[in-house]
Amino acid sequence: MNKLVFVILFLFMAGTASNVTAQTSVNKINAVGNGENTTPVFIDGISFTPDGILKTTEISGAKSIKTVAAPKKAAAVVESTSLIEKMSSIQYKYAMMLGVNIESLTNFSLFGFIDDWFGTRYRLGGTTKRGIDCSALTGALLLAVYGFSVPRTAKQQYNVTDHIEREDLKEGDLVFFNTHGGVSHVGVYLENNYFLHASTHGVTISSLDDSYYSKRFICGGRVTDTE
Repeated sequence: MNKLVFVILFLFMAGTASNVTAQTSVNKINAVGNGENTTPVFIDGISFTPDGILKTTEISGAKSIKTVAAPKKAAAVVESTSLIEKMSSIQYKYAMMLGVNIESLTNFSLFGFIDDWFGTRYRLGGTTKRGIDCSALTGALLLAVYGFSVPRTAKQQYNVTDHIEREDLKEGDLVFFNTHGGVSHVGVYLENNYFLHASTHGVTISSLDDSYYSKRFICGGRVTDTE
């Protein structure tokens, strides 16, 4: 009988000691998880840090910590961000040149085209980046940006457009000048009295208020039918 009582007491004390040890371990884990300078650890042993995903596992009492690098941005997102930054730079550049608010330059196709051709040297009869003339530039721009197909020369472009006064000009309208007798020069109106053209100094932006162009301005031309 005494032996039986002894065995029962021994088992009860062993169980109590085991419970105390387990509870102590739990308290230690909680203490680490609640520290002010520690990374929150979740039940599945995964936490998130600026460097990536932190995985913690335990095998036979040994703790293993592995950092998995954070996923990189998708290529499309990176390219999109790069494009946005480029377009913002172009907006700023031409807003300064035209003397307008950057928010007003919303036609990215137009200003992307301008930036691509800006500075190309002038060459009579030229149609490429090696050299281009005024009517080739306006024809290429109207086709690329607005989908309008117009004849090759300044005089022909004048003949197929609706003629408008200077005060009625809008972005994309043509502007015609008499520089060598008759309709001999053409550009594309932008805004704030500025226009793009292939001058003898190359592809550039000039003002209709410039004395040279104001004296030689004939009229504007709007493409309404390309059939």
